[in-house]
Amino acid sequence: MKAVLLINLGTPDNPGTAAVRKYLRSFLTDPRVIDTSPLSRFLLVYGAILPFRSSKSAHQYQKIWSENGSPLLYHSNKLKNKVQDELGDQYLVELAMRYQNPSLELALEKIRAAQPEEIIVLPLYPQYASSSTGSSLEKVLDILKKWEVIPSVRIISTFYDNPDFVRCFAEEAKKFNPNEYDHILFSFHGLPERQIKKASEHYGSNSCFLGNCCEEINSKNKFCYRANCFKTAHLIEEYLQLPKEKYTICFQSRLGRSEWIKPYTDEVIKQKARQGHKKLLVLSPAFVADCLETIHEISTEYQQLFQKHGGTTLDLVPSLNATAPWVQSICKLLKVN
Repeated sequence: MKAVLLINLGTPDNPGTAAVRKYLRSFLTDPRVIDTSPLSRFLLVYGAILPFRSSKSAHQYQKIWSENGSPLLYHSNKLKNKVQDELGDQYLVELAMRYQNPSLELALEKIRAAQPEEIIVLPLYPQYASSSTGSSLEKVLDILKKWEVIPSVRIISTFYDNPDFVRCFAEEAKKFNPNEYDHILFSFHGLPERQIKKASEHYGSNSCFLGNCCEEINSKNKFCYRANCFKTAHLIEEYLQLPKEKYTICFQSRLGRSEWIKPYTDEVIKQKARQGHKKLLVLSPAFVADCLETIHEISTEYQQLFQKHGGTTLDLVPSLNATAPWVQSICKLLKVN
């Protein structure tokens, strides 16, 4: 038997302020997420973010919470169950969140008890980033190193250019008829610029200027988050046959005062509205399950921002969640790699 460990980032246990504060604390104190000195990270998290952001974030979570609970956890659990059904009894499929529940410790203990011959680890982040994929894999390996017996471990660290992943997202976009929109945005989760440069330095390159170097994937940027995002967007754009002037690649969800990768999605939205665009379609292919960043930030906050500056309609292409094509694509990915 083989075991599959699906990993997503995390979600509070409930939308109350205390639970959200606990989630933010576990997330933001990770040195891979806020990769500054321990003192700077402590002052930022405990002095600026937790006291002021916890209640605001809790209010946002309350808006997206449903009778099924957290959308991210609901969609992720549904995906896990469908992948288990598709793969059958020769596989054990477990889901874990990097932060909060279900925990990586619990999921891996269930896997250990099943005594698999191989563990396949699939972080559900299409594009590699140290703060998501790197952190999740580091935690997994930290747990595994304490086992007396460690079976074969296979890691799938990226799938940003996987043809089935691209096709699944593009087919979801086609349901909206992109030609009816004035402009298309590929909005990815943002990262501090320093993290992009650190990934470049890992391969001995000091030539990252956050420019055209990310337009093509090569041996020095294959794990560069920005280059991965560009590749995903270009592959979806090619599938949809979008003209170059029809779309913009941008980045959302920045935090703090440091420079994050640009252009910023909110600034692009204001610019497009001022230019007279009335209808925008937004894809967010950094997320394979709908969550706070898609349901609230894009569908609510960005829609309001667009209308405030003269736009009319901003539509979000839903994420892949647990759709049948995506389930089949994951199973194929697990079996091929």
